[in-house]
Amino acid sequence: MPMSTPTRYDVCIIGTGRVGLPLGLSLIDAGLDVVGVDRDPAIRRTVNAGEMPFAEPGYDALINARRLMVHDGPAVAADSAAIVITVGTPLRNHIESDLRQIDAVLDGLAPHLRAGQLVCLRSTVAPRTTRYVAKRLAALTGLRIGDELRLAFCPERIAEGRARTELRTLPQIVGADDPASAEAAEALFAHLAPEVLPTDTVSAELVKLFNNIARYVHFAVANQFALIADTFGANIHAIRRLANHRYPRDGIAPPGLTAGTCLRKDFGMVNEWSPHPDLLLAAWKMNEYVPAFLVQHLEQRLPLEGRTVAVLGYSFKRDSDDVRDSLVPKLVRYIERCVPAEVRVSDHNLPDPLPAPAGEPARPNFAFEAAVRDADAVFVAVNHSLYPTFVRRLPALAPAAWIVDLWDVGGTEQTFYRSADLRPTTHE
Repeated sequence: MPMSTPTRYDVCIIGTGRVGLPLGLSLIDAGLDVVGVDRDPAIRRTVNAGEMPFAEPGYDALINARRLMVHDGPAVAADSAAIVITVGTPLRNHIESDLRQIDAVLDGLAPHLRAGQLVCLRSTVAPRTTRYVAKRLAALTGLRIGDELRLAFCPERIAEGRARTELRTLPQIVGADDPASAEAAEALFAHLAPEVLPTDTVSAELVKLFNNIARYVHFAVANQFALIADTFGANIHAIRRLANHRYPRDGIAPPGLTAGTCLRKDFGMVNEWSPHPDLLLAAWKMNEYVPAFLVQHLEQRLPLEGRTVAVLGYSFKRDSDDVRDSLVPKLVRYIERCVPAEVRVSDHNLPDPLPAPAGEPARPNFAFEAAVRDADAVFVAVNHSLYPTFVRRLPALAPAAWIVDLWDVGGTEQTFYRSADLRPTTHE
């Protein structure tokens, strides 16, 4: 085994966003010395000032202690025993993995790598990406992977909003293609996890993809059922309640807008290498169709031209301030194609103005009452935990409104209903 020089840090996290920052703070909580690198000056300023740059419960005390400092360049990685890369891995427009952020990190990191260090990929990647990284690192550094430089893929599998709990309770998958890399990665993640499960890099990559794709397909089936039920004049929520009641097999998931930076793109990381139509593409099409379904089926009840429409929720999931790959902007665009008089969007988890998707103007973020007052239609686009209480106020604020509530936040067991259908006994 090659000799390594002493290190100042146990871990360097490259990319201190929603994956890297919770990981770094949890490693600090486990007793390790951690340093961060991020190209975003706003993230650096916020973290270095002891504040969370996004909502993630449970980390306020850790971030306030200012034990994690974030730098603007990778030179600090030279002082770290392990480097964990958590930068974005999106899809390009044509179902193609976008490796530009990983490539940029490798180019900047290579001059600072030395024998004995561990490089660990953490972001979701397509199959065989880690083996590509092995070739790139060998070419850039001249170090032999396994003999001199360790390399592993250890997928992040946390859910936003539950990072602190899940990082310490979920088994950690460690993928490596040589014994030295496996040993180093297992030792690192053993600080966090109650169980470390070793495998090869391709299997570890597929574990993460299969976890996310399975959920995505599960939700696509639920959304297909919602469309079918409404087409036949039935209520998906009542059907689902009956179907799942004391039935021991394969419960039907609740329908809803299914999106986010993982679920919405991970099917493409598998389909990139297959020319054939398949179930995964069909699931993608179904989930992407839901905004159009909601608008089209409301228009069968209430034409939206010249109407006032409120949209509740803008993030991609419940109680989150993350709008990346949210389907709500798509829903709003379909509503606008109906030429309403006004569309008011409200999300109490987000700032005013709302974060704008690329190429679109920023939208004002209305307070709830201002958004729904005297609206002709209200779309409950996200199932935020405060919305059951909010929705119960609609009979007073928008007494004539049609409500579009795929999540059944109002507890009516209907996707489309009138404001007057809400009752004071609606669930919290």
